[in-house]
Amino acid sequence: WKKLYFAHHWPVTVCKMNANDCHDPPKYWTIHGLWPDKAEDCNRTWHFNVTEIKDLMSDMRHYWPDVLHSSLNRTQFWKHEWEKHGTCAAILEVLNSQKKYFGKALELYQHIDLNGCLLKAGIKPSSSYYKMTAIKEALTRFYGVIPKIQCLPPEEGEEAQTIGQIEICFTKQLQLVNCTALEGESNLKLGTSELSVCNDTLPTYYPSEVQ
Repeated sequence: WKKLYFAHHWPVTVCKMNANDCHDPPKYWTIHGLWPDKAEDCNRTWHFNVTEIKDLMSDMRHYWPDVLHSSLNRTQFWKHEWEKHGTCAAILEVLNSQKKYFGKALELYQHIDLNGCLLKAGIKPSSSYYKMTAIKEALTRFYGVIPKIQCLPPEEGEEAQTIGQIEICFTKQLQLVNCTALEGESNLKLGTSELSVCNDTLPTYYPSEVQ
């Protein structure tokens, strides 16, 4: 694999997507995962062990919560992320243990500060629409690289898409790099509905609460 996608999702949109037991989702962008762009060099026999990240627990619960399942002792989401993505990312020395993988993602989260960046650009959850190009331009200006932004397409009778995920890309040296999406790249499925790359011309919701 060539690069890492560092995905943040917007909990309110995630909760809108499918049957779940979301209670009062966080009103800040949380980590979805740190994903190599291909599932290569993965060690599928390397199972998740929550005790290895016990020092990170309070940060994990805050910045990397399982948005769809509110119980705090649930580690299913992290287990999935480690087994599917972490075991592939682990060919890099800086990510070659569970503690390093989750710890580095938490560090990148603070460093990227997506919440702060959007606020500085005057982009905050609201009931009015944004232009997708304005969101993309603000992020590109801020980070100097092109992010990948995913939305929930408009529902029947709606004209607006809903922002759901923002990915920032890194090289294997953890330098920022453009997330130029490859043609035919798979979309993100969560339950029944799915996010896909946002349409630049559609008005865009950045919802403050689950409708």
